[in-house]
Amino acid sequence: MPYQRTALSELLGDFVVYRGLTPQDARLPGLAELRAELGLPEGHLPRKAQADYARVVLRTLQAAQALRTRASLAHLLYIGDTKRNDALTIAGLGDHLPIRGFIAAEAADEPKKVEIRGGVMYANRWGALADFLDWLTQQRYPLDEGTALLLDLDKTAFGARGRNSRVIDSARVAAVRRTVEEALGGAFDEQAFRTAFDELNQQKYHGFTADNQDYLAYICLMVVGGVYQLPELLSDLAAGHLRTFADFIAICARKSIPKRLVPIHQEVFAGFRQGDPTPFKSFRRREYEETVNRMDWLPDDVGEERILAEEIVLTREVMELCRHLLRRGVLIFGLTDKPDEVSLPLPELRARGHPPLHRARMKLLGTPLGL
Repeated sequence: MPYQRTALSELLGDFVVYRGLTPQDARLPGLAELRAELGLPEGHLPRKAQADYARVVLRTLQAAQALRTRASLAHLLYIGDTKRNDALTIAGLGDHLPIRGFIAAEAADEPKKVEIRGGVMYANRWGALADFLDWLTQQRYPLDEGTALLLDLDKTAFGARGRNSRVIDSARVAAVRRTVEEALGGAFDEQAFRTAFDELNQQKYHGFTADNQDYLAYICLMVVGGVYQLPELLSDLAAGHLRTFADFIAICARKSIPKRLVPIHQEVFAGFRQGDPTPFKSFRRREYEETVNRMDWLPDDVGEERILAEEIVLTREVMELCRHLLRRGVLIFGLTDKPDEVSLPLPELRARGHPPLHRARMKLLGTPLGL
């Protein structure tokens, strides 16, 4: 039986913002238009979980609401996948309007668990979205034209955390590897790359890497390229001689960088000094390609297990709930901290048919909620 296929744009149109806070619908104001009104300094890019992020998103939401109805925006819903960032984002939005949230990560090997804290339902099943709807109904929480649902995209609407999220991670790892290999050419050492990446891509190094994949990609390139040997790096970290990425890139700038790596160093160093949280643009553009290439590429007859392991798919439970809420008049708006460079194709790729991620065709997998 063939899988159903669709795109998030079926629900959202272009009511989407990626990390840069520039709405894909040109009728809506984004960070650039709102900066002066909200008193935000030039060069400041609010991130999820920050108060300024909630202020920008709320103004964009209000403009989207005005395009479709005269009803004022009075209540919010939020669906996401991370207990820290999404919970903080919900709290920030809740400073402006009443809000209820749902945060999930699939743990199929554990008994189902649902708990509610501070207006947020936490669950270890995406199917618990049915419980979320029941809870909202019991509370008589408004689900009408005056309500907007903020839908996280990455690892929520597609690549559901705990179920399908490893495929998104594999796209990023492939992009790092490809970036390093293309930069080093014949000098690329696969084993050295894997050793460096696997070691540094751990939570215990987040103080150093800031859990930033641009930083991690650059660090691996400098290590495998011989600029900063891995044993020396680990020793300096352990001794406290090296603490942050700022320390690392400053030291690299003083070292002898091979000619073939100089353009990349200059790209990342310039972006980092300007405060850009995504300074390694060339790596992120490769990640876009790796991500899109993992969408709807397998035939239907390979089976669900392999598709979930190798292909990025839409989360049926999320899509079904959104359709239900759309029928009740709720505004659905997509947002994600995924960088624009990973989410939007360059013009030459767009000309060849590569879509923005919210318009990419994907298979729909999950358990029907029966709404």
